[in-house]
Amino acid sequence: MSILALSLAACGGARKPYATTGGALQLSKVVLYRNGVGYFERGGKVSGDVFTIRVRKDQVNDLLKSLTVVERKGGRAVSISMPLDPRAWANAAIATLGPGSGSLAEVLDKLRGTEVTLSTSDDSITGRVLIVEVLAPETKKDGEANQVDYKVTLIRDDQMSVVKLSKVTGITLHNDDISMQFQRSLDATAGEGMFQQVDVTIRLAGDHSHDLLVSYVVGAPMWKPTYRVVLPEQGKGKALLQGWAVVDNTTGEDWREVKLSLTSGAPIAFRYDLHTPRDVVRTDLSSVGSTRRAQAAIGESTYGQPASEAAPAPAPVATSTPYREDAKTAPAKKPARSTKAPSVYDKSPASGAASGYAGGGESWNGPADEPAAVDAEQLARSMQASTTSKSVSGLSRYDLGELLTVPDGTSTMVAIINEQVDGEETFLFKPGGGGQGYESNPYRVIRFKNSTPFALESGPISIYSGGSFVGEGISEPVSAGVAVTIPFAVESSLLVASSADYNGDDVRLVRIVRGVLEIEQFGRRTTTWRVTAQQPRPNDTTLYVRQQKMGGNYELSPRPPGTEDLPDAYLIPFTLPGKATEAKLAVVEQTPSRTTISIWESRALVLLEGILANNPDQATRAKLDPIVKLRQEIDRIDTEIEGKTRTRAELDQRANETRANLEAIKKDPAANALRKRLSDRLEQFAKDGDKLGRDIVELSTKRTEKKIALEDAMQSLDLTPAKPLVPKR
Repeated sequence: MSILALSLAACGGARKPYATTGGALQLSKVVLYRNGVGYFERGGKVSGDVFTIRVRKDQVNDLLKSLTVVERKGGRAVSISMPLDPRAWANAAIATLGPGSGSLAEVLDKLRGTEVTLSTSDDSITGRVLIVEVLAPETKKDGEANQVDYKVTLIRDDQMSVVKLSKVTGITLHNDDISMQFQRSLDATAGEGMFQQVDVTIRLAGDHSHDLLVSYVVGAPMWKPTYRVVLPEQGKGKALLQGWAVVDNTTGEDWREVKLSLTSGAPIAFRYDLHTPRDVVRTDLSSVGSTRRAQAAIGESTYGQPASEAAPAPAPVATSTPYREDAKTAPAKKPARSTKAPSVYDKSPASGAASGYAGGGESWNGPADEPAAVDAEQLARSMQASTTSKSVSGLSRYDLGELLTVPDGTSTMVAIINEQVDGEETFLFKPGGGGQGYESNPYRVIRFKNSTPFALESGPISIYSGGSFVGEGISEPVSAGVAVTIPFAVESSLLVASSADYNGDDVRLVRIVRGVLEIEQFGRRTTTWRVTAQQPRPNDTTLYVRQQKMGGNYELSPRPPGTEDLPDAYLIPFTLPGKATEAKLAVVEQTPSRTTISIWESRALVLLEGILANNPDQATRAKLDPIVKLRQEIDRIDTEIEGKTRTRAELDQRANETRANLEAIKKDPAANALRKRLSDRLEQFAKDGDKLGRDIVELSTKRTEKKIALEDAMQSLDLTPAKPLVPKR
């Protein structure tokens, strides 16, 4: 067989489970998924109109969700039936026996009303459990308390008996149902539920021979991938990619000559109980009629009514099917791509045993002067993966080309990939470096493009170079045609450091419409990467840095050549030149944030002045020049008004102080000269204040005129440049 299969027997000692299903139908196809389920197909001939298969109890619900019965010659299944799942035992004593919890006293107390026989060293007592009570611990002579004890009260006929639980040496249950439920609870606790089986009866149309195909989905261990990459000799070129799948058979039966497929992807699967009867709680309205009661009333005598006057008369209430191929024989479709050994290595179709290798090239058994076991050419020739790729509803499926036998209770390793891919050995720095103690060191990595038709699931990847193992790594799932970077070692001869600078001062004018300026304001982060080598390297060295994205609208500006996008980061390459010990790379991320501002804001004037200083085209200058001049005039007037207003306020304050001084000396006959000076000063303050007031009014009038002129000019201005206008720095 060309498919490499290494079977690893499971540990012995465990009880062998029943098969998922049994009967006359032979297992023919198995599709294993990565979400804990497997798709199984069985086929064969049965006689009569009733066919029964036995199903493991823990698989019943999954089987009911997906069971499909097809008769190849056009017949049909009439119905599918099975016994109901027994209702959950309601006795609280069973629930008491949870793992790590419960005591004998608690169990007996929950069994109130159950007939038991309690055996002691002296006698035995039979009766129904009435109550279990705790006894107060007695104190010993040395002051220590005895252990807590209980007394059990049994009742039989009209007699009650009491016995200490510590004296009980044995208990006999006289209720077989409870005894059976205890056994089932213990089985479930010990994980023995998988050994129970349920008969599923399929009724067919017609009492004759039927050629059936039965398919279903039940729980199954996920298949596990493992890979090996042999690096190119020159550090960049063709690398050898090999892959295996580890398949576990825990179904309780051998898979003999089955068609095996392995599916990658993330399909959704869940548990859903279809076997246990489910009661619906309904409202009890039995008492609606019976609770109606007429209220009793005391009779009353009437007054003044004729005796002959008569009293007035009283008033008048689906199963889903998984993907499967047509049961009828159909022409084989051309596979998407065969993954037999690459033609460049296809020098001999010999198997591993014939070429001197065991286990797909893991060890070399030949003479000492023969090539090493991990030589790429020898490895590729020692393994042949006869596998095809197929896309099914967004999932990638490996269809093994030959029938496979997987004994029950074993793990089998099957070859699925043996391909050449374009790869290179290089370096990668992630934030935090290569781990504890290597915070500033990059990883040594293998980068290759998955040029195979298969999606690579997450799994261990062993890396070989120069005829030996050099490290290992693990990757997230990799789709076909996608490049992947796998760290496999830490490079201590290189040091990487970074520094970041943030600013958001850049402003650009997008347009002016009806007096409103629309601007772009940029936030920017500049990250400077620096790599240092312990000693010069003879050739250029490429290093990739993983830089976290800023998020939002931030983009690289400019984008460094060769940059790759990750979900939350950039993978940016830069080069350490040969014979150099240091190199730097500045990476700029920026985002435009658009907003609107008024022409009356101070930053609007600064922006427009900067644009004019940057020598725009004549048409733009002709539109902006009068706007800027008017805005500058208004700004100059505002400055004058502000200065004069402040001076006038100071004069008013000094005038008030002078008036206060005059008031203080008005009755002093010796202060005539001082009063004269203060009065003259107050008069001058009044004159200066009046002049300032007239100046302020005049300036305010002029400002109003300029403001009206600016608003009129802005209303008629519609400026939308082809590119945002940048002010001169």
